[in-house]
Amino acid sequence: MLRKRGSLILCGAFVFVTWNAILVLILRGRPQAGQMSEPGREQRELAQGPAVGRSGADVAADVMRMADKFEAELQMQRKILLQIQSHRSLWEISNADLDSPPQVVIPILIVACNRVTVKRCLDKLLEYRPSAVLHPIIVSQDCGHAETSEVIGSYGGQITHLKQPDLSDISVRPEHNKFQGYYKISRHYRWALNQVFNTLSHSSVVIVEDDLEVAPDFFEYFLALHPLLKSDPTLWCVSAWNDNGRDGYVDPGKAKLLYRTDFFPGLGWMLLRDLWVELEPKWPAAFWDDWMRQSNQRCDRACICPEISRTITFGQKGVSRGQFYDKYLRYIKLNSEFVNFSKMDLSYLGNEEYTKTFVKEVYSAPIVKYEEVKQGQLMGTGPFRLQYSTKDSFKIIAKNLGIMEDFKSGVPRTGYRGVVSFLSRGTRVYLAPPPGWTHYDTTWS
Repeated sequence: MLRKRGSLILCGAFVFVTWNAILVLILRGRPQAGQMSEPGREQRELAQGPAVGRSGADVAADVMRMADKFEAELQMQRKILLQIQSHRSLWEISNADLDSPPQVVIPILIVACNRVTVKRCLDKLLEYRPSAVLHPIIVSQDCGHAETSEVIGSYGGQITHLKQPDLSDISVRPEHNKFQGYYKISRHYRWALNQVFNTLSHSSVVIVEDDLEVAPDFFEYFLALHPLLKSDPTLWCVSAWNDNGRDGYVDPGKAKLLYRTDFFPGLGWMLLRDLWVELEPKWPAAFWDDWMRQSNQRCDRACICPEISRTITFGQKGVSRGQFYDKYLRYIKLNSEFVNFSKMDLSYLGNEEYTKTFVKEVYSAPIVKYEEVKQGQLMGTGPFRLQYSTKDSFKIIAKNLGIMEDFKSGVPRTGYRGVVSFLSRGTRVYLAPPPGWTHYDTTWS
């Protein structure tokens, strides 16, 4: 596009110069006023005298007509020149763009099955997508559901529609027959990610389930965090989701706030090809998300997640049969403020700097009792630290305060170094293990 624009400007300039050159040649070769077009006429007029020749008024009229035409021609050429000059800034920007590094392409992979409501997901992605070139949308459909396929197909060239070819049942042990759906989901993820990275040769991808709606700055969020994910080996994903992001538990005035978390959130997340090369050979037959949360997959790596989620789920029905939906998921707050993350300095999310700052803030906060938090008796603006020391004490506190209470391989949801951050009655509270924390206990599950 940039080269085409530059070529058009050069062509315009060439036409301008050529036209004026032709005009000059025509004017120089044109007989002057009073000259006759047929041979010998000038000699006959001189022999016969001035009375027979053209009058001075005729000559003057010719000159005036030529002057008018010439002035009109100059006006037209002036307009062309002004148009060329008006595109000069674009030409200069184009040259600068040619010298700058190419922008990264981050495709969006929608994993779909039999929900015709995938339309809601697609409509929001297309509404907020800043560039079809930088963010191609790929819908990978399993299940062979005709109505859903028709909905996806209605978007035509705006998306790429892939169909998982193996729709057969998977052989499982008898007690896992009820989990057949989880096995098929894991098979589908493996196939779809191989299509993105191996067949389509992308270097990164954002995975979105078909029951997610995205925020206005969804694309901006991932685009800005891509360089950090690529450069920091202690990170392995960027997620749009906050498991404790219910309205009232997050600060609505801190849409810019981001965290590191040891818990794999999913629900709108970005990974790089290098990670898929690592995971694909050992990809599980089922329950892929809980498998990702195991310590031997995580390898002490963290994800980035936001204070206010950039996705919400509207999929109450699915293979999980609405687990957590009515109590937690349906109340997740979706960000509505566009944050220009690309203009922000996100280096504070680097491992060493973030951990040092985070630990200092948590453990310098005054410690409070559970009853003070529960009854809204905290004095001051916060933040405050509420301490737990066992799995059971964490679960009791979390349940009674309304945050998610479960562990996966010893890691609480949204936890970083065992600390869970949330808002209680408008005050920041850190639910934290004792000072000196060193590692997770994988038996806490």
